[in-house]
Amino acid sequence: MIADPALSHRKVARRLIPFLILCYLAAYLDRVNLGFAGLQMRTALDFSASVFGAGAGIFFVGYFIFEVPSNIIMERVGARLWIARIMITWGVVSACMAFVSGEVSFYVVRFLLGAAEAGFFPGVILYLTYWFPAKERAKIAGAFMVGIPLSSVIGAPVSGWILGSMDGTAGLAGWQWLFVLEAVPSLVLGVATFFYLTDRPEQAEWLDPAERRALAERLEIERREREAYQSFSLWEALTHPRILGFGLVYFGVVTSLYGIGFWMPQLVKAFGLTNLETGFVTAIPFLVSAVMMVVISRHSDRTMERVWHVAGPAFLGGLGFVWAAYTENPTIGMVALTIASIGIFAALPTFWTLPTSLLSGTAAAGGIALINAIGNIGGYVGPYLVGWIRDTTQSFASGLLALAGFLFMAGIVTLLLGHRRESEAFDAHPAE
Repeated sequence: MIADPALSHRKVARRLIPFLILCYLAAYLDRVNLGFAGLQMRTALDFSASVFGAGAGIFFVGYFIFEVPSNIIMERVGARLWIARIMITWGVVSACMAFVSGEVSFYVVRFLLGAAEAGFFPGVILYLTYWFPAKERAKIAGAFMVGIPLSSVIGAPVSGWILGSMDGTAGLAGWQWLFVLEAVPSLVLGVATFFYLTDRPEQAEWLDPAERRALAERLEIERREREAYQSFSLWEALTHPRILGFGLVYFGVVTSLYGIGFWMPQLVKAFGLTNLETGFVTAIPFLVSAVMMVVISRHSDRTMERVWHVAGPAFLGGLGFVWAAYTENPTIGMVALTIASIGIFAALPTFWTLPTSLLSGTAAAGGIALINAIGNIGGYVGPYLVGWIRDTTQSFASGLLALAGFLFMAGIVTLLLGHRRESEAFDAHPAE
């Protein structure tokens, strides 16, 4: 029996993507719930905006240090074991955030959280290349990465409710309960990951034997054609100018992503809303962004155009931040921040089709992790920069303009890297 490739890919997507979305939703929520905790935590622990921004960002120092080693280990031991380990350890460390008592413990636990989570996102991006051909990766990455805005759509109202409803329960403040309760999904999903994920198509007993063979053969043919076109060793992947250029693009997008992500609740709360109202209003830009992320990534796959599907949204996001910086009307400000959010999130999934079109094997593990590590330095720069500017100017406007600059830089560098279709290397010998 000859397996239908389209049917096999749909079956794989139905099996893997919803579960991975849940995992990423939990991961991202544990990473950024500090933004809501800060509504109470900053006052309780007497943190300045600069201290809070530095603590939010120091997560990414630990993340950067352990990112590449973590992804190389995953490529060797398998996603099932390694992703389960990552999720369980970050769940434990995230819960420990409830017990920080000052600047030092705040910085230490945030650093450890970054070290614990290192490798999850690039590990999943690498894992998806084991299952899906290049021509489907934008929509697959878009479906997986919808967990980022969804974590805020769901997490923002829930976090606002926890802050108000659980404050004082069992002697813990609302911000402490927030960290404890929102760590539980990561721990549960970490255990489930070990039993649910399958490392490679060849091991997928939930596929028919013919489907397993056809899928593995198609991906192997594609891998050989890619390496015949251009092959990288691990060292070359870690030093090639194009790969480093991708890291710079991702740095610009991520700086803006976390610069607004950690400070959005406090920007919205300044409109005079309650914590619960802040949660619902904060969710709006992320809900719209989740929809547009899927729409634009699918359009990229249909047209097989990649570069403008990254650069265009980056420019749009920058313009949104500029607009937000120069308006004092709360409604118009939320519209502008929604446009900025759409630009950021729409650029993310298609971006990852660019490096994965060049890399395979251990080089892919190292290169993808390096790009993600460089990019996530922006997770430190963005929150700290916005906090420092807020302390210096007593306004968020200049911080928003700085975030716009990073997005404009990301768009320009993307265009400089070249308008190269991902399918270019395979057009002569399609892997069918």
